[in-house]
Amino acid sequence: MARMLREARPSSKIVTIESFSVIKERHEPYESSAFEAAGYKWRLILYVTGNKNDGGNNHISLYVRIVDTESLPKGWEVNVDLKLFVHNPKQQKYLAVTDGTVKRYNDVKKEWGFGQFIPLSTLYNTNEGYIMNDTCSFGAEIFALNPTEQQEKVTFIPNPPYIGERMCEDSSPDNVFAWRIHHFSTLEDKFYFSDEFLAGGRYWRLGFNPKGNGGGRPHALPLFLYAEGFKPDAVATNSWGAVNLRLKNQRSSNHRQLYSAAWYPIRSGYGVGVNNIILFTDLKDASKGYLVNDTIIFEAEMVKVSVTNIVST
Repeated sequence: MARMLREARPSSKIVTIESFSVIKERHEPYESSAFEAAGYKWRLILYVTGNKNDGGNNHISLYVRIVDTESLPKGWEVNVDLKLFVHNPKQQKYLAVTDGTVKRYNDVKKEWGFGQFIPLSTLYNTNEGYIMNDTCSFGAEIFALNPTEQQEKVTFIPNPPYIGERMCEDSSPDNVFAWRIHHFSTLEDKFYFSDEFLAGGRYWRLGFNPKGNGGGRPHALPLFLYAEGFKPDAVATNSWGAVNLRLKNQRSSNHRQLYSAAWYPIRSGYGVGVNNIILFTDLKDASKGYLVNDTIIFEAEMVKVSVTNIVST
């Protein structure tokens, strides 16, 4: 069991007994009045000389019993996070006792607590401070644990087909978004973005600056994949995006390619990619086949994306 002192009073029930010495030798339990907590009714059960049937010799035993269960449906069960307390007026704090397990109340087991709640030697030790002016207070804190009926399920979809206007050859695989950029030499020093395409439950787009970006500027061409908004019925969470970013060689299969994988945040406009998909010297070398008729072709081959759904448990 875990024991800790805290300043906050128990939220469900406090029982204060004055002239505590009058009952200190009694073996039968004290049962509190019924109180409501977590939508049910309960009683605090106190054994001031310990519950011998629960290993409570030389201890205070303290329990919480659920009552008035006749109106509950057949087969009822109430799962509870239970903490029990004794006040320490000397320190102006409450000793909270718990064992961290869920207490399952039902027709078979209507009472839970601790046979060895606190040793009598500790309770009656004046230096400890639990009894003052022959008065002692006990308490309970009860939180019902209602199991969730839904769960968030994250699934990784391999090679997700993209949905959007195809911007290049119809022979491209379904998971490849192609972006053909004409008049490359006339582009300004700014970021350009492709149309959005849908893969999984989220929209994506490519972006680049024809004059370079970051550490690659002004010697190399950058290429980034950006995560944008979600389709209307999608669950908005961080999205996993694994992609082959590609500058296509228009005369051979010698493409320039980079694999990138990252968690993209919920907010739109976050991009992951590379500042140097190709050096400008190689791009502008007509014999190498990347810039043909002042046109380049970027591709985003979506390798894997995450899709999140809310489903029944």
